[in-house]
Amino acid sequence: MTIVSPERRGSFLGLVDRFLRKSEYRIKAVNDDLEVPAIFAQTRDGFGVSLIVGAAGQVFFEVDSPCVQESEVADPVAEPSGPSYPEAEVIPRPNVHSDFWSTGAS
Repeated sequence: MTIVSPERRGSFLGLVDRFLRKSEYRIKAVNDDLEVPAIFAQTRDGFGVSLIVGAAGQVFFEVDSPCVQESEVADPVAEPSGPSYPEAEVIPRPNVHSDFWSTGAS
């Protein structure tokens, strides 16, 4: 996972915000906290989208679905392209340094 430094978090969320608005998402709230910024949006059909930058620059992306009828879901047919942590109690901190997104991070 790529480290997003405090200096780049605003830029990162700005890019996400512009994409969401361009894609006609409704921005419900923006948390402009310097350490844990976040964007909360909603699609026209009621899906909630949250992007939160947490401790150490780890980015969390969550989607909430509107009320739907429960159905069976098949297991994935492909292996993850990155590490998988099925037994982990805590997801590890980001550890990939980007020359741009990690600028200023230790």
